[in-house]
Amino acid sequence: MNYTIGEPIRDAKAPEGPIEERWDKRRFSAKLVNPANKRKLNVIVVGTGLAGGSAAATLGELGYKVKSFCYQDSPRRAHSIAAQGGINAAKNYRGDGDSIHRLFYDTVKGGDFRARESNVYRLAQVSVNIIDQAVAQGVPFAREYGGLLDTRSFGGAQVSRTFYARGQTGQQLLLGAYQALERQIAAGTVEMHTRHEMLDLVISDGRARGVIVRDLVTGEIETHLADAVVLATGGYGNVFFLSTNAKGCNTTAIWRAHQRGAYFGNPCYTQIHPTCIPVSGEYQSKLTLMSESLRNDGRVWVPLRKGDDRVPSDIPEDERDYYLERIYPAFGNLVPRDIASRAAKNVCDEGRGVGPGGLGVYLDFADAIGRLGREAVEQKYGNLFEMYERITGEDPYTRPMRIYPAVHYTMGGLWVDYDLQSTIPGLFVIGEANFSDHGANRLGASALMQGLADGYFVLPTTLGDYLANGPFGEVDQESVDEALGQVTGKIGRLLSVDGTRTADSYHRELGKLMWEYCGMERTEESLRKAMERIPELREEFWSNVKVSGDEEGLNQALERAGRVADFFDLAELMCLDALHRTESCGGHFRAESQTEDGEALRDDENFAYVAAWEYSPDGAPVLHKEELEYEYVKMTQRSYK
Repeated sequence: MNYTIGEPIRDAKAPEGPIEERWDKRRFSAKLVNPANKRKLNVIVVGTGLAGGSAAATLGELGYKVKSFCYQDSPRRAHSIAAQGGINAAKNYRGDGDSIHRLFYDTVKGGDFRARESNVYRLAQVSVNIIDQAVAQGVPFAREYGGLLDTRSFGGAQVSRTFYARGQTGQQLLLGAYQALERQIAAGTVEMHTRHEMLDLVISDGRARGVIVRDLVTGEIETHLADAVVLATGGYGNVFFLSTNAKGCNTTAIWRAHQRGAYFGNPCYTQIHPTCIPVSGEYQSKLTLMSESLRNDGRVWVPLRKGDDRVPSDIPEDERDYYLERIYPAFGNLVPRDIASRAAKNVCDEGRGVGPGGLGVYLDFADAIGRLGREAVEQKYGNLFEMYERITGEDPYTRPMRIYPAVHYTMGGLWVDYDLQSTIPGLFVIGEANFSDHGANRLGASALMQGLADGYFVLPTTLGDYLANGPFGEVDQESVDEALGQVTGKIGRLLSVDGTRTADSYHRELGKLMWEYCGMERTEESLRKAMERIPELREEFWSNVKVSGDEEGLNQALERAGRVADFFDLAELMCLDALHRTESCGGHFRAESQTEDGEALRDDENFAYVAAWEYSPDGAPVLHKEELEYEYVKMTQRSYK
């Protein structure tokens, strides 16, 4: 797959001046829409997770006419509900030296200096408001004995800034956003469409003006038009098949928008989470996360000796290697995710892994239980321990957990400017669906922070600035008909193949290929192998996939086939992006670019930019570079030692 270099791209909406004043400056310069005019403006929000749910609720509260779409049977089933460990905020309740600037610095450093300063600083500023908003909604954050909100530490930080609700933080925050959304549904400002999947974007006169969706129950193809469209559809980690994402998570919405002209930013930036339950067999269809919060009290270790298959209780202390504490004494078990994941892979590659196939390391709570008592550990992590025991049949109170890295999050996504608007006017992208805040590696507990910051606080301001120029007139019917034709044509093509293999079987094969060649470690050779094999597998898919049933009514085989088809195209772009970026940075680790002690080695002279890819129908994407400039943080080699 070849590509061409296009014109550089820049974020024209980012204000200048002192960084701590930029968001206030942008808010003041944004045009306003008076309440009477808001009632005349329509907004579509696709996705009901933390970003989409909070955005739809807030926009409805402001008076806009909102249509909200999700493919689940309830907004509560959005994948945000699976987030466990916590949400970051620079409140400094502990008095341990935290501040907005420190959260800003930790996030830029954690992302290996591949994120925009302005966006990250705004995120740190807004973080303090999120906690107040959630508490006002009744989110039951953990509290200390005296009643104050409790916090704990997460990877990449030396302060305790993570607010949490046991191991169910995402669930509780989503219920807060959901109740706000349901209030607006009852008030009539939000119209909810569950069991609807977005299949295309309607572009009229160069603006995003609506979506084509399929009713997953009746099979009906519907057109919905608006003055602006907001995508909050999450990440694309399921391109690897096995991931911690819900099975329904997919790339279709953002990929179809990409095909319509929205640039795709940094698709190769994918995050491998270090604490997941290891794969147990070929039959598995997904993996299970064990919260990063467990690394507060759990100690990660492997046997010193290769092939040591003794039960962990029989291995004495002096024959154990607490390798994170040994290699990174300053941060210990709380190093960022990309570093912890590669360290686990390295010790397993040395033959010191534990469990079936040697693909696992121990996460041991014996010290914490001895220090704090079982009851205190149970109060903090009880639901996580119970989940682990149900899945593995092992009691983590008496035997160390076995963990191994797995695909968890994607830092790449549709390119957006400071206003969260894509390269298509009127198309806004929020939460994990955009690329904006985390650079090449997201710190733990920052996904919930970004989703709610975008939905509750940033988008309502910046979207209003865009809508102040509306309404935008009638939508061209030809544009609607063309989009409808694309959707019905693709559905018809999938149904007409009538081959012998299921979409799931192709998805599993693609996922294995991506994990092996574009996973935790990448090389030029492996990426070229992937880019040679992906088109072959895609061609086989389109000539031999079996989609049973028809387009009318419920047809999950058809749903999956459409999503897998988009994963093939995305996978090819991911590998191309990884191939062109010959440096290592964050979660993108090129084996050819590493330090003497095996850490990621950046090439700031040649790659300090955002790779924004433009779709080309002829198959040769166009690369636009957005240069990253740092005024407040000095780019250095990351060190957590």
